[in-house]
Amino acid sequence: MGEKRVLCVGLVCLDIISVVERYPAEDSDTSFVREDFQRYEVDLAHVVPRPARALPTSMVISNSTTGTRTILHAARCLGNLPDVTAADFEQVNLSQYKWIHWEGRNASEQVKMIQRVEAYNKTCPPSDRVTTSVEVEKTRPEIYQLFGYGDVVFVSKDVAKARGFYSAAEAVKGLRRYLKPGATLVCAWAEEGADAMGPDGVLVHSDAFSPEVVVDTLGAGDTFNAAVILALSRGRPLAEAITYGCQVAGRKCGVHGYDGIV
Repeated sequence: MGEKRVLCVGLVCLDIISVVERYPAEDSDTSFVREDFQRYEVDLAHVVPRPARALPTSMVISNSTTGTRTILHAARCLGNLPDVTAADFEQVNLSQYKWIHWEGRNASEQVKMIQRVEAYNKTCPPSDRVTTSVEVEKTRPEIYQLFGYGDVVFVSKDVAKARGFYSAAEAVKGLRRYLKPGATLVCAWAEEGADAMGPDGVLVHSDAFSPEVVVDTLGAGDTFNAAVILALSRGRPLAEAITYGCQVAGRKCGVHGYDGIV
């Protein structure tokens, strides 16, 4: 068997990225500078509609001057495509993976999935245990129960602000009490970088690595999370991991799409 992989549990979506020079004026006709389709090679547990090509779609309007983006998400056009359930997750062979990451969605079901991994880990030697992580991104209270699960918890700037915190450092120190013992909390704060705290209680910080020109911010947060998970899964210290995450996310903001950023 080769190196164990990282599994992501969440939503798969086809991003159609339409690049325009400036925000369209009211009642105007605007031509796209370019239109891209983003695809990724990942291990992903999700519900696939039939036909399989009929994925939920995001229409992304990207301004090539400012690097900002506007997302129109068409998740409901397929009749409320269901999220992955605990029953679906039972089909996953846990021995194939070293890390499993959940995007916070149907949290009650996701808690059951994480509990299955925790039970599996109790039967394994430390070297074969699966590390778990969750992302608490959306400001939906039902998702907040995920703070108590996962070896690593990623909390978004939006959630942190909704909970009354106005910096990554404040959020990490204030929300850490909701984690299970021994867990790590990570919070990225856009151009202000990221902060994190592990089991040792030491706050670590990384500055942002902004490109000379911001071209495309779509997926910067997901890129940060992925880079941090990669670094931690390879045994890098927490401070190095969030610095790597900020470096990769910054590089991503300086290019269209994701090709060649790692």
